[in-house]
Amino acid sequence: MNESLITLDNLSIGYNGQPVLSGLTLSISRASFTAILGANGSGKTTLLKTLLGLLPPVAGRIDTASAGAPLTFGYVPQSNQFDPVYLLTGFDVALMGVYGRIRSGGLIPVVERAFARECLHAVGAEDFSHKRFAELSGGQKQRVLIARALTTRPDVLVLDEPTAGVDREATTAVLEFISQIRKERKITVLLVTHDFSTVRHYAEKVIWLHEGKVFHGAVDELLTAERIAEIFEIGMG
Repeated sequence: MNESLITLDNLSIGYNGQPVLSGLTLSISRASFTAILGANGSGKTTLLKTLLGLLPPVAGRIDTASAGAPLTFGYVPQSNQFDPVYLLTGFDVALMGVYGRIRSGGLIPVVERAFARECLHAVGAEDFSHKRFAELSGGQKQRVLIARALTTRPDVLVLDEPTAGVDREATTAVLEFISQIRKERKITVLLVTHDFSTVRHYAEKVIWLHEGKVFHGAVDELLTAERIAEIFEIGMG
C-alpha cells in the first residue's frame, strides 16, 4: 500500500511555459485514495491535465513506478461536461473506454464488448445501459462514466467532481462503489472535490491547492479545524 506509484519531483505546472503552481514534491501510493482540494482557479484542472499527459510540465519531473510502461488513466468527468447531443446509449459511452486498445477504424472485438458490459454490471448500470445517455439521471450518468473509465483497465482512476449535481443518495452509492473497486482491483484513485465531508469519509491523503501553495498529507492530519484555519491564514498572509 505504501509503494509509490507517482512521484512529483519539484514539479511546476502551467501553460505556455508560465507556471500556475511551482515546487510540487510529493508521492502518490499505489492503490491509495487521494483527494485534490482547492477553490476554482487554484490549479486543480492544470494538475489533472499534467498528470494525464495533456499538458507538459513547465519544470521538474513526474516519475512513475510502472515497469517502463506508461500508466493507464481512467478519467471520469462531471456528467454535465458530456455533450448530450450525441445519440449514444449508456453502453455506447462505456464502450469508448476500449478504443485505445483497438486498431483505428477496426471492429470492436466481441471480448471487448463483453468486458464493457461487465464494467456496466459492476457499477450497477447494466439495467439502463440501453437508454440514451442524455436521458439518464445524474447518478446514472456517473455510473456509466465510471464504467467507461474502468473499461480502459486503468492503473489510476481520476474523477473530476464526479458527484456534482448528483443527489446525496446517488453520491453515496457512487463513492461507495469507487472505494470498493479500488480495494478489489488495487486501483489508485484521485478525486477532485469541494466536499470536505466526502474527503474525510473516503480519502486517505489530501493534496490541497490554496493561494498558490500546495499542502499534502493524511486526511486526519490536514483536515483538523486547527490545520484548516492555519492554511487559510497562510493563504491570506
